Amino acid sequence: MTRSVAFRQVDVFTAVAFRGNPVAVILDARDLSADRMQHIANWTNLSETTFVLPASAADADYRVRIFTPRHELPFAGHPSVGTAHAMIEAGLALPRNGALAMECAAGVLPLFVEGEGAQRKIFVRAPVAHFADPELTLLVALSKALGVTIDQSPAPCNVRVGPVWTVVDLHDEAAVRGLRPDMARCAELTGEHDSVGIAVFGRSSDATLPYVVRCFCPADGIPEDPVTGSGQAAVAAYLRANQLIPDGAFAYAASQGREVGRDGIVHVRIGSDDRIDIGGHSVTCIEGTFRG
Repeated sequence: MTRSVAFRQVDVFTAVAFRGNPVAVILDARDLSADRMQHIANWTNLSETTFVLPASAADADYRVRIFTPRHELPFAGHPSVGTAHAMIEAGLALPRNGALAMECAAGVLPLFVEGEGAQRKIFVRAPVAHFADPELTLLVALSKALGVTIDQSPAPCNVRVGPVWTVVDLHDEAAVRGLRPDMARCAELTGEHDSVGIAVFGRSSDATLPYVVRCFCPADGIPEDPVTGSGQAAVAAYLRANQLIPDGAFAYAASQGREVGRDGIVHVRIGSDDRIDIGGHSVTCIEGTFRG
């Protein structure tokens, strides 16, 4: 049976329309099967599409299923932030003392809401990070896939923050921005190492945006993801684990998406307990009805 449901497309990690990273949000997905959700996500052809459902957990405000064009994810940052933005705008979720709780396949995660309207910033707490041991074979394969020399210290490694990201420190902004990866090799490498993509970062001379990040996910049909919440969370966890940032509570902002015309800004907060919040602004670009 076909029915009409509210639909929004939200650009996340930007206050400017047509920048950041777009997410399609189906605000009422109760009658959609998982197969239908996957078909719709493939049709929207965005890096992620979300489907909002009633919460099954007592401490959650709503449940979200997150799909790339090819499969479902346990967690992703920009869809979590964009869905919260759409739910608040539509009057379907009301923050209490600046907080919401979102249920997803990775569990119930807190969201923190700061400000109102165009000034609103929303943060999502990423799942606890888990690290794989560094592998020399991974370093060699990454060097070939990215076409650059990669240092062994700190060595690249896989970081699980819901999805698994292969994190690479290239140190310098110019090296990151100048990358021209071999996408076929990147897809093969991520498949072999069970990661969703490769998150590469370096340092910037801009004190307001001290880190530059790029994320490549060709095996998922996304050669370069514009602005990536879970990838940024994996980078933040890697920075903390390798003692590349100070101990204790720490915050910074990172640039991502300039190379694909998106130019987003991700705000990262790391607590003294090493928990990571990823957030930023969002702006709704499309509002209408979805027949599904």
